[in-house]
Amino acid sequence: MTKQLRQLDRVVIRFAGDSGDGMQLTGDRFTSETAQLGNDISTLPNFPAEIRAPAGTLPGVSSFQVHFADYDILTPGDSPNVLVAMNPAALKANLGDLPRGADIIVNTDEFTRRNLAKVGYQTSPLEDGSLDGYALHPVALTSMTVGALAEQDVSKKDAERAKNMFALGLLSWMYSRPYESTLRFLERKFAARPELVAANIAAFKAGWNFGETTEDFGVRYQVKPARMAAGTYRNITGNAALSLGLVAAGVRSNLPVFLGAYPITPASDILHELSKHKRFGVVTMQAEDEIAAIGAALGASYGGALGVTSTSGPGVALKGETISLAVALELPLVIVDVQRAGPSTGMPTKTEQADLNMALFGRHGEAPVAVIAPRSPSDCFHAALDAARIALTYRTPVILLSDNYVANGSEPWLLPDVESLPDLRVDFATEPNGEDGSTFLPYLRDPVTLARPWAIPGTPGLEHRIGGLEKADKTGDISYDPANHDFMVRTRAARIEAIEVPDVEVEDPDADARVLVLGWGSTYGPIGAACRGLRQRGLPVAQAHLRHLSPMPANLGDVLRRYERVVIPEMNLGQLAHVIRARYLVDAISYNHVRGLPFTAVELETMLEEVVKNA
Repeated sequence: MTKQLRQLDRVVIRFAGDSGDGMQLTGDRFTSETAQLGNDISTLPNFPAEIRAPAGTLPGVSSFQVHFADYDILTPGDSPNVLVAMNPAALKANLGDLPRGADIIVNTDEFTRRNLAKVGYQTSPLEDGSLDGYALHPVALTSMTVGALAEQDVSKKDAERAKNMFALGLLSWMYSRPYESTLRFLERKFAARPELVAANIAAFKAGWNFGETTEDFGVRYQVKPARMAAGTYRNITGNAALSLGLVAAGVRSNLPVFLGAYPITPASDILHELSKHKRFGVVTMQAEDEIAAIGAALGASYGGALGVTSTSGPGVALKGETISLAVALELPLVIVDVQRAGPSTGMPTKTEQADLNMALFGRHGEAPVAVIAPRSPSDCFHAALDAARIALTYRTPVILLSDNYVANGSEPWLLPDVESLPDLRVDFATEPNGEDGSTFLPYLRDPVTLARPWAIPGTPGLEHRIGGLEKADKTGDISYDPANHDFMVRTRAARIEAIEVPDVEVEDPDADARVLVLGWGSTYGPIGAACRGLRQRGLPVAQAHLRHLSPMPANLGDVLRRYERVVIPEMNLGQLAHVIRARYLVDAISYNHVRGLPFTAVELETMLEEVVKNA
């Protein structure tokens, strides 16, 4: 059978099924195949919050969306062109996101009366005409997989589990993806059970061959590689990039990296990844709780290491007292907060940007810290290096605000030239610094950075007092003097303001925009895609994005005052907007959603169009 080959410039595919159907693995493998082909990629995994919701129910639906193109893309896509639905729950949970005409591939074996009833279907959507506006492809994924593995030495249960590989094989055929890396991955993953290697490879090939031979799929698609800067690329998630950034910080500072962490969604992968890099001087400790984790990290910094702790919002709340202690001790410490939806336990697997107020102000007393936020998965590498630079140079805690969207999303990452990375080496105090030549003054400050000396315990002649009680200027002795307390409070604040951060850059191609869209963190992609869409339609709009939230760039006030309107989209109720209004007296327009999902480009473009036209 001769099949038509059609060229496309971009595709958005969503794999969806029960949390036990292997949708994350399927999406990850499809993404890896696509990365090898050289497309630009952006992904959005979406996990159920329950550890194991009842099978076939809406709360148990897990999905993985991948957007790939032959040009630079900024988001995982607003609407899937293709939905692979492994059961009725997956179809019902995702159908509302599909545009008319989208391809829907359904596993007909799971559309039983019982499974339909679980999600409220009175009749089967495959038969009642409700899907007539879509290109429906009914495929008996489970039974065809079992049939394809009839000669394999596996149980029926294991054969059924391989249906995700059948689906992956079919989609890989449809979109002309290479598959050699997936076969090698399966050989490694199931190396201890050769029968599962053979079964999963057979299921994958059966799916590929089904696409090749069935009449239902008469068209095969091809998306050519994207034009990218020369170099070596790898596909990387935000958590992995952040971890490698911390490893690089340890190498470039010539310091051991110590991570004290307690497992918490969605930050646990940082602990998992860093535990693999002992050969680079990385030490990881899974503590009994969040307070112990940060206490150990701060102790490591006191001992001369780069102390790091990773967590999410609930953990930062518990760590607050020790962060204040680090402020008083004036020691380097990196606190990674991978934000998730709150309050309390909230929605642990969903994304949000609602920890900014806590990062800026969530401690007792005047306890300022540096705060930075990466804008994309690959940017997490550079943000981690920047956090380490600030912590080591200015002897301060730094809160690194990632979030679930960038932490679990992935994109191509251009491997940097190691020699181009910043030199983070520090000079430890080695001898007395008092005027008499014999006294050590632990709070005598560098005139530029206002950082105090970092003395490793046990260094002869550098004994000094530590603790959370207020310190006397220079000597570090306990002090209850009102004037000294006022001086130390102001000095600690001045130290944060003294941190050197680059000016904020503005994207305003024709320099004629009257509206500026200001974002921070993971809103970068949707804002950028929305602004790109408006400019293509002849509507001028400027975009600026903040990495440094404390201190803010020195030129930010001047930038804000150049525009008639400033719009700030955030996945919270306006936390950055409140800060901007208070600090710069700019009547910013706040646009907010707290749905546990990132903004779509189309909703921002629609909102911004009204602002631009009325400016």
